[in-house]
Amino acid sequence: MAGAEPSLAPAAKRSDLPVRVASALVMLVVAGLALWRGGLVLDAFLGLAALVVFGEYVRLVSRIAPDPAKMSAAVLTGAIYIGWAAFALIVMPTPLLVGIMGLVICTDTGAYFTGRAIGGPKIAPKISPSKTWAGLAGGMAAAGIWTSLATLFGGYLVSAIGPTGPSLGEALRITNVGFAALAGAALAVLAQAGDFYESWLKRRAGVKDSSRLIPGHGGLFDRVDGLLPVAIVVGTLWALGAAS
Repeated sequence: MAGAEPSLAPAAKRSDLPVRVASALVMLVVAGLALWRGGLVLDAFLGLAALVVFGEYVRLVSRIAPDPAKMSAAVLTGAIYIGWAAFALIVMPTPLLVGIMGLVICTDTGAYFTGRAIGGPKIAPKISPSKTWAGLAGGMAAAGIWTSLATLFGGYLVSAIGPTGPSLGEALRITNVGFAALAGAALAVLAQAGDFYESWLKRRAGVKDSSRLIPGHGGLFDRVDGLLPVAIVVGTLWALGAAS
């Protein structure tokens, strides 16, 4: 009997899901430890992350603006953009930091699953082919739910130190859950704008990821692109409110 002929079918591509999950867990553990330690440890962690993101940003713009004058302008713009966001994250209270990180995660998660489930028209297919209007709506809804629940939880904690003790009714009275939901939805749009900005940079640079720093995820800039504009706006508003 003749031996079986070797298969000509291409080998199936191995899924990178285990690598992505493992990398995500490592990132969560590192960030969680920095948040738990707080103080100088958290500040150093945020500062180091900002330096890495800035390095990845410079890598992208070096492919876009080889002219020294344009390159200098692009680097200065990135330094202001990333530095402002990092400073805002460092000076804001830890609960607010956790709140906006949760908002960005909810935005990305809601946009991903809603976009995949519904599909529909793309927002800007030449910049980010996977982003749909349905996904944006899902991200806004998820962010609105997150901010309303976070606000309600904060009100509940405040009510615990009052004369009535912890009370959901008192928490609803002293907070504006509806406004919090609208603010969360608006910040979700801002987070998506940050995502589009980095996608536009990568598209012009002709690369898929900002770097290969994180296995299965690309660069750190790819992970925090939506956090940067949200941090700038929320941090600036918080600073103005604290100063008034």
